[in-house]
Amino acid sequence: MPISAPTAMSIALPFLSVIIPIYNGEADIPDLVSCLWRQTYPAAQVEYLLVDNNSGDRTFSLLQAFAAKSQAQGITLKPLQEATIQSSYAARNAGIRAAQGPVLVFTDADCRPHPDWLEHLIKPLADPAVGLVAGEVRAFPSRNLLETYADRQATLSQTHTLAHPFRPYGQTANLAVRRQVLLQAGLFRPYLTTGGDADLCWRVLATEQWKIAFAETALVHHRHRSTLAELHRQWRRYGQSNRYLHELHGVVLTRELTPQDYLHRWGRWLLKEIPKGLLATMQGKGDPVSFVETPLSLLCTRARSQGQRQARLPEKAHEIDWLPDGLE
Repeated sequence: MPISAPTAMSIALPFLSVIIPIYNGEADIPDLVSCLWRQTYPAAQVEYLLVDNNSGDRTFSLLQAFAAKSQAQGITLKPLQEATIQSSYAARNAGIRAAQGPVLVFTDADCRPHPDWLEHLIKPLADPAVGLVAGEVRAFPSRNLLETYADRQATLSQTHTLAHPFRPYGQTANLAVRRQVLLQAGLFRPYLTTGGDADLCWRVLATEQWKIAFAETALVHHRHRSTLAELHRQWRRYGQSNRYLHELHGVVLTRELTPQDYLHRWGRWLLKEIPKGLLATMQGKGDPVSFVETPLSLLCTRARSQGQRQARLPEKAHEIDWLPDGLE
């Protein structure tokens, strides 16, 4: 009888440690855990480390309850705590220290991974030169104009970060890292509040021993910001991140728009884009987002400039955590 070729799932798979920081996430936990339960990756080959970052709600008690329910299904879900440093990166480091796997996978509490997420995310690691894998981040269906605008900009997509002019990087919303690379480059900077994913990836790539790959079919979903205040905070944080990375890595700061730039953009919107949009609406081809695209773009640009201009990197943010010697 001929021997059939082994299937992808019959080949030995690495043990994975999935690390998720959570802060006041009791509303997210049930849906998040449901997504973890549905993963097609063999349950015996993965552990889920959910790290409560000093929440003020029922996050940790819920994690404990779901850990017991997971165990009954043969799924390993471990609740952890990081109460000393209020930072998602410190929480991820706590997960890394407790992790058993040679491959560490990161996502966030407000992300919803597809059932085959892990299965697709590890495929590029078949190349021993790949030390980092970025999966794709897509938005849930839009519910209003702001979410539709962000969706058209593909704000969440890893294609933007992987095309960064300094070096490519993957967002921790969907990222796999070989534990081995952290022994060389160190863990996250625990006191950094934004930009830590880029910083880690860049330190790994700076060793010139590892590559980063894109697993486009390894999907997690995330919801766009749905209010102007949330959108403003998001882009302000992007500006803060750019300032921190400028100080840590010499990244070029984003040029701020001049008053003349703003005047030109507003004038084009009023005199060209609005009349064009009204004509399209009269012809039954109207697109509501076209009316707000320029104002929203200017709001985001201004928020990013404010964040970049006003941010100051804390001195302790220069610190890098390391795995204990000999812990491989």
